[in-house]
Amino acid sequence: MMQQETAARPGKWKQILVSPRVKALLPLLGLLIIIAAFALMTDGQIISPRSIRLILSQVYPLMIACTGVFMVMTLGSLDFSQGSILGMASIVVSALSFWNIPLAILGGILTGAAIGLLNGFFHIKFRIPSFIVTICTMYLFRGLCAYLTTNAPVAATPAITALNQDWIKLLITGLVLLASYILFEYTRLGISLKATGAGEMAARYSGIRTDRLKLLSFVAAGAITGIAAFVNVVKVGSITSTAGNQFETNILIALVLGGLPISGGAKVRFSNILIGTLISLILNNGLVMLGLDTAMQQLIKGMIFLAVVALTIDRKSLKVIK
Repeated sequence: MMQQETAARPGKWKQILVSPRVKALLPLLGLLIIIAAFALMTDGQIISPRSIRLILSQVYPLMIACTGVFMVMTLGSLDFSQGSILGMASIVVSALSFWNIPLAILGGILTGAAIGLLNGFFHIKFRIPSFIVTICTMYLFRGLCAYLTTNAPVAATPAITALNQDWIKLLITGLVLLASYILFEYTRLGISLKATGAGEMAARYSGIRTDRLKLLSFVAAGAITGIAAFVNVVKVGSITSTAGNQFETNILIALVLGGLPISGGAKVRFSNILIGTLISLILNNGLVMLGLDTAMQQLIKGMIFLAVVALTIDRKSLKVIK
């Protein structure tokens, strides 16, 4: 009897660990563990007011852009063009800022939306996987960014840096998150995105216009990154050829660290954006505070990223990324 009870315990613990509720809490648990670990290793510097202000100054563009890519990844697709979108939109925002600020914001949004439309068109019309299309446009527009900034950085009007205040950036980020949350949780959009990510064929037979949904998602992701570009210009004041470099990688890492399954689908949660962005930035700043060189930082982040993917990936519905 004792042997049977002991034998049953490992299976019971395994069942608890892989349960959906426990898996949903893993990203939040990971955030708390990372905060506690770096608080101990940096003698509390990571949670000092100065460090918190530094992290907040970095969080706004990344969190805004993650909100758009979140919809694309819920579909089971990927978007590697976000860094180039940020660079191009930032150049447009900077150039138009000399006329007026609202026009600059609109220009950044339209630039991002146009590149997103290009991504969605080639992905849907020619049935090219999303990661291939967006890698191509990543290099295309990164080259264009480099060409436009060859002679000198593209500077914005000095008046735009007057908007570099935390409350303004927090307000913009909050409005983007709030609007996206309402659409995702309280309209048919969220259900349609999850259904398409879980199974595109089944979603199509249930009446969801999957091609239109994917096109709109890529356009929305680009437009939202256009808003992130405005926040970026407000912060830096001028755009160089390196604008947006590695931005798409940071977005992907943040969302996956937040618990978003790489294959999208029904297990996606809106909280993946908030938790993942905070984990990514705390991890980056914590490793810098520890004085580790770039190679060691990349090694540690790679190991953590691989471990998180292994824990969160849905092997039952795993498929080639669309």
